[in-house]
Amino acid sequence: MKVTRLSASIAAFFAGAAVSSTALADAVNIYSARHYDSDEILYKAFTDETGIEVNVLEGDSDQLMERMQREGIASPADVMLTVDAGRLWRAEQDGLFQSVDSEVLNERLPESMRQPDGLWFGFSQRARVIFYNRENFDSSQIESYEDLADSQFEGQLCIRSSNNIYNQSLLASMIEHHGEEGAEEWAQGVVNNLARNPEGGDTDQILGVASGECDLAVANHYYYVRMLHSDNESEREAARKVGVIFPNQDDRGTHVNVGGAGLVANAQNPENGIKFLEFLSSDGAQEILAERNYEFPVVAGIKKDPVLESWGDFKKDDLNINVLGENNPEAIRIFDRVGWR
Repeated sequence: MKVTRLSASIAAFFAGAAVSSTALADAVNIYSARHYDSDEILYKAFTDETGIEVNVLEGDSDQLMERMQREGIASPADVMLTVDAGRLWRAEQDGLFQSVDSEVLNERLPESMRQPDGLWFGFSQRARVIFYNRENFDSSQIESYEDLADSQFEGQLCIRSSNNIYNQSLLASMIEHHGEEGAEEWAQGVVNNLARNPEGGDTDQILGVASGECDLAVANHYYYVRMLHSDNESEREAARKVGVIFPNQDDRGTHVNVGGAGLVANAQNPENGIKFLEFLSSDGAQEILAERNYEFPVVAGIKKDPVLESWGDFKKDDLNINVLGENNPEAIRIFDRVGWR
């Protein structure tokens, strides 16, 4: 099995192995903004199952989207992989995807994980949950995202900047549930409750809770699971100081986002691209995502990492993921108005 991994900054990509294989019937070329070791296992499993060679070009989402627009019909990309519905929606708006009508995907994936026109699909779920300091905070005080804006928590909250797509999608979900005015009121309340200026990544928010710098934080669940499994004892110890709350279990459910993919509009190997998308919905691929990268599967009945299993079933917000993208521009405007930097 051959996986060609290339940096998106390599100008010689057109002359490299990925392009030389685009004309082959047994190849699929993937532009990926995911940077996880688990994905290499996915590619190998796909080739073992189908005999189709996988070539991968890695970069961040904006970089890859800009590249595909520049390449136009000459682009070798068959599939684009990225994280967060907001980014997938932006690629859709740029005309980078084509519609896929697959019985396999329609049957395997919940409706909420399918863009209505089949332009892109969610294959793994990321719960954006609330973390609290086990020693300093009574978890019974928090049941929902809405509670984070309560003035009683002034100076207690750590969260990433408004530039972060995960927070943009969380606010996009609030817009859908509460309207623009209600979402802005919530965002202002969150800003008023910050323990520090937004900084760092999701892991930094969890570490802030563990150190006592803040009592509450918002982050994606798998960052916490990575810390529990870390080779670094200090990270494992920090994670043990932190508890997890799955918000809104008494109403709409916890906000989830996705790792997803779509078939590129100018795919040169469209049949192989569709086969790869269908493969991502298979039990084997779903298990790799759930056990190796600690993401929640989108298909029911899949074996998960023991930490995920220990949490049991929780209620997820069943908004169609496309809505998170549609509301993204307004979310950004709200962040600007409330001074969430």
